[in-house]
Amino acid sequence: MTPRLRDALSGVLIVLAGLLAPCATLAAWAMHGPADTGRYVAAMAPLADDPDVRDAAADRLGAGFAGFVDEATAGPVSGTVRLFVRDAARSFTRTEAFHEGWDAANRTVHAAVLRALRDDGAAGRAVTVDLAPVTERVRDRLAEDHVPFARRIPVRHTAVTVLPAHEADRLRKGYRVLDVAAFWLPLAAVVFAVAGIAVAACRRRAVTAAGIGTALGGALLALAVLVGRRLTVAELPGPVDGPAAGAVYDALTQTLRTASWLLVALGLTVALASWLTGRYGRPPRHRPPAEPPGEPAPPRPTRTRL
Repeated sequence: MTPRLRDALSGVLIVLAGLLAPCATLAAWAMHGPADTGRYVAAMAPLADDPDVRDAAADRLGAGFAGFVDEATAGPVSGTVRLFVRDAARSFTRTEAFHEGWDAANRTVHAAVLRALRDDGAAGRAVTVDLAPVTERVRDRLAEDHVPFARRIPVRHTAVTVLPAHEADRLRKGYRVLDVAAFWLPLAAVVFAVAGIAVAACRRRAVTAAGIGTALGGALLALAVLVGRRLTVAELPGPVDGPAAGAVYDALTQTLRTASWLLVALGLTVALASWLTGRYGRPPRHRPPAEPPGEPAPPRPTRTRL
């Protein structure tokens, strides 16, 4: 194989490795980040202190409690009562009971969605959860804190739909694809990069190209995360739109953003080290010593005229 053909093949393999690097990182993050209940709850836990998330939760809690009062009194409550309920809900979001309820609700919902995605027999069925245990846990915590009328909070076993059937089926197919891609894409990226370096006529130059390709892939992934945030928040329905949705997205993608910048740093480090090694790591060329000048020829004897 000629050196030109080897360089062309090496270039193709390195380009493929650079394109697969961000895809492999995204697939691995999806399977080992949001798809893990413990990591998901840990990522969502700090959001209980986010002002935007607390305001959104207080509005939902206040609306739900006002609806319960409407049902109990067989008529709409006055504006003064609604204002009091809203202020009470906002005060509740600053308590430890809200933090416990937040973590418990996230764990319950995530576990239910994950079970549905992994169960092929759940096709055609919506994902529902029963939040009664969460309500009971919050009620008990409020009672421990001596909150008035905490024991009177009703605990109802009601199936709350988390995902409709068509969305659950679509996500189930995507989950299976990610499960396969999370293993094979990183392996393929490494194999292509190593093969591209091995077949190159100049391996040091191939290592530099592989580093630059990895850095570009990481930058592309960081840009995709930024664009995905705008698209995701813009497409959400009204009740969950706004800064709270952005805070949730940022919490879930924090590890992915870190991984993208690590790819950039790793690629640039490898490329710079390879370039510096090629420029300053070559041994100096020793010139052959110059030949010593020859000895001067002896003077020719002159003839003396008689």
